[in-house]
Amino acid sequence: MSAKLQRQRLIADWLRDDQVASQEELVARLGLAGIVATQATVSRDLEQLGAARVRQDGAARYALPDANDASLARARLGRLLGEWVIDIIAAGTLLVLKTPPGSANLVANAIDVARLEEVAGTIAGDDTIFVALADGVTPSAAAMMFRARRAEG
Repeated sequence: MSAKLQRQRLIADWLRDDQVASQEELVARLGLAGIVATQATVSRDLEQLGAARVRQDGAARYALPDANDASLARARLGRLLGEWVIDIIAAGTLLVLKTPPGSANLVANAIDVARLEEVAGTIAGDDTIFVALADGVTPSAAAMMFRARRAEG
């Protein structure tokens, strides 16, 4: 098993089983497990795992997306739209979302996991996402919805 995979499995297990409040806490736990990692590495791992900071019982913690937890998936989507989407363009019957190179798959996955009723599906390239809209959804209305979620993120 690669070091990255081992590290990410440990992080995922801790996020499922415990309340982890910070990236620094994860770095410390990894250190105790004999795995040297920096905060930047843990930050990338959390992003790749799809983890998001959520409030639960008044305290912030990291949590993994759950297919049944729409609020967590939508919070992650808003954050990713805010961080990674450069432009949102209504084009015919589609939306085109522009991202920095290498970021489109991350954002497209978040859109798919959020299961928005306005979205039928996504196709992602390196820096471009095509968003197929559900029947009856206009591209201009969907663009406004994505812009609002981006502003919230």
